[in-house]
Amino acid sequence: MRFTILLPSAEGKASGGNPLAPDMFDYRSSNTFNYFSDLNPERRALIKALQKQVRNADEAELEKLFGVKGATLEEAVEVTGDVFKSPLMASVDRYGPGVLYTAMDFAGLPTGSQRRLLENGVIFSGLFGLLRPDDLIPNYRLKMDAKVGDLGRVGSYWKEPLSAALNKLVTGHAVWNLLPGVHESAWDDEETYARMIRVKFYKQDESGERTAVSHGVKELRGSLVAFIVNETADSVDALDEWEAPDGYEVDLEGSDLDENGSGTVVMVSSPGWEKRRASRRKAKAQAEAEAAAARAAREAEDD
Repeated sequence: MRFTILLPSAEGKASGGNPLAPDMFDYRSSNTFNYFSDLNPERRALIKALQKQVRNADEAELEKLFGVKGATLEEAVEVTGDVFKSPLMASVDRYGPGVLYTAMDFAGLPTGSQRRLLENGVIFSGLFGLLRPDDLIPNYRLKMDAKVGDLGRVGSYWKEPLSAALNKLVTGHAVWNLLPGVHESAWDDEETYARMIRVKFYKQDESGERTAVSHGVKELRGSLVAFIVNETADSVDALDEWEAPDGYEVDLEGSDLDENGSGTVVMVSSPGWEKRRASRRKAKAQAEAEAAAARAAREAEDD
């Protein structure tokens, strides 16, 4: 089954880019680097409204708009004014400094895995709605929950066009939903997919008490993305093979999944995971050795 990975954009962004890259904002011409080109009119309208608001705002209003202060605010103002003339960069590289994207390590993935991420990844962006990882974008700053002039809250502004594009795209797919709530709120989900999987992480102590993981969850999600594209994972069952950081293991009894494999899968890091992982590795190696011996025996008989 084909899969789609839904990802948030990152606040931390790489600067620079290629000044000779094609202009993805000129919706009058086709551009193979812009997969969601139907969103270009909405993108341009949002950018122009944002630029107008920035020109007319005082410092306090700018701090509220962008959620930053000082040198970071100065940069936000500068890149906003330069959006239409800035050098462009693939979104997966632009968001590279973000925690999730750093953990994903796109550059370190095998070529086939990189291709699968480019083909199956969808990024939610405050300024651009939806992006593929190889869509070319400028440096910018705009959160999904920001309010821009008469357009209102950015997530609400995007809901209709974003939902129409995404619901069509994921029809029949297995969807890995790694979105925070603020991004997912921009999507009016019509459940056109075959299944949708969310993953929650918990730490369990010696007494058996579990605590939901908040700090470090972006790193875990980035590692999960790498696993999905490496293994072409399209179901919860595939997670049994994921050697997650800190020994997270699937707890099916604690998960909430329906008969189609949709729902929330719970992964738990609990004491003793190192020994359990070593045991699984040993069993897997033994099974592979036995399979190789059986193949060799069959080939010898054929000869």
